Amino acid sequence: MPRQLSFGLDTRVSALVVRLACVALAGALVACSSAAVPAPSVRLTPIPPAVPTATTTTAPSDSPTPSATPAPNYTELPAAANDAAALATQLSMVEAALRDPKVTDPELGWLGHLQQLDYGRLQDFPEWKETVLGALPEKTRAAVNGSLEAGKQLRLLSGPVPKSLPDWKIVAAAPIDELLGFYKEAEAEFGIPWYYLASIHLVETRMGRIRGLSSAGAQGPMQFMPATWASYGTGDINNDHDSILAAARYLKAAGAPDNMQKALFAYNHSQAYVNALVLYAQVMKDDPAGYRGYHGWQVYYPTEDGSMRLPVGWIKE
Repeated sequence: MPRQLSFGLDTRVSALVVRLACVALAGALVACSSAAVPAPSVRLTPIPPAVPTATTTTAPSDSPTPSATPAPNYTELPAAANDAAALATQLSMVEAALRDPKVTDPELGWLGHLQQLDYGRLQDFPEWKETVLGALPEKTRAAVNGSLEAGKQLRLLSGPVPKSLPDWKIVAAAPIDELLGFYKEAEAEFGIPWYYLASIHLVETRMGRIRGLSSAGAQGPMQFMPATWASYGTGDINNDHDSILAAARYLKAAGAPDNMQKALFAYNHSQAYVNALVLYAQVMKDDPAGYRGYHGWQVYYPTEDGSMRLPVGWIKE
């Protein structure tokens, strides 16, 4: 969440980042556009904690391949596998499909959601990590490791579990190609690599799906304070295109692209936040298809009863 550069750095972490950080890899984040959308009045059900089955968690003798898993049922919400060997097979399928250019929405969004849930399962059961990552190609393994570490950094920001649901509205994310066009337009104009802008968009509002104020009053897909927007923004603060270009303009003024660490720290005065952005960005830099998975991540919200999925169309009553 950017601050006015001339006024110094505010050391508070935005409530949005804190709340998302609690659940970044535990099945947390924004609803895919392909899922059925219940009416806002539907009571949300907490997601039960993972319970491993009795299936062995030792490494399989042969690395699983996508063909080893039945075709996904895209009409149902995805669910992470419940033992190490099955998770290895499932995540192998997911990572391969996300990198297949023939796979498009709505299946692509569904797969991104499942990727998120699989990463959350690995966070719940770290003893499975060796088995699962060992089943993946080396390039994919590095991407998964980067995402897991980014989530770990964000969880360092987590505070107390909120006692009430947020004053948000959940909307569908703009299409992948449209958002990529905005990031690359900003890169061409201001020199900020597109993958850093995508990382901020992911962490702040799950690619623009979350509409609402942070506790500090930040607004829009890239979470600008009104005073900062007045200096760096043009157009509509709630518009993805305008907000992404404003973020690039702000980062440029803060020292990017020559000193991305300094510029990202100006965006949010937390080294853990910066570390997470750099890790997500590195995944997309090394393999731009990594963005296809992140785009499908869902919004979940931590409560005392467990994480709640906030689907597209949800609004606090």
